Amino acid sequence: SEPVQLECTTSRDRVSTEASTSSTASTSSASANFAATTATVPDRLYSRVELQMKGIDPEVMKSYAYFAKTAAEHLDIEVGKHWALRKAVKDRLTLLKSVHIYKKHRVQYEIRNYYRFMHFHKLTGSTLDTFLEYVERNLPEGVALKVTKVELQELPEHLRPGKQG
Repeated sequence: SEPVQLECTTSRDRVSTEASTSSTASTSSASANFAATTATVPDRLYSRVELQMKGIDPEVMKSYAYFAKTAAEHLDIEVGKHWALRKAVKDRLTLLKSVHIYKKHRVQYEIRNYYRFMHFHKLTGSTLDTFLEYVERNLPEGVALKVTKVELQELPEHLRPGKQG
């Protein structure tokens, strides 16, 4: 008595289950179903992606921006403008030196954050996923990364010109 394998195939419209006794038949049908599923899903298109880097060391961020730009050029991604803010954004925190009294005696702490921005144009979803995974894995310590994506989508049916009802 051979074990029975249960295979579940999912598609956009239906979910079906099949029982098979041979492992080679189930693998070939699974690969055919996977190919059919991936062929029907279109790749997303992005008109612009913005990387916003925030850190405490401007030289590390400059080096990381060069790394991201070089990685994008190797993946044939169109690099747009990139810039940094001229001055650091300073956050000051003032505290009392003593917990109990002496309001005249205070201590002040200051954190300087530097920002750098980069734009990339005309990307597909798969290229963007590969690029972002590579860039995020090599993110240095002390640098935060924020990604903003602008996706291109089709016009809804009720906004398309031509068909008047």
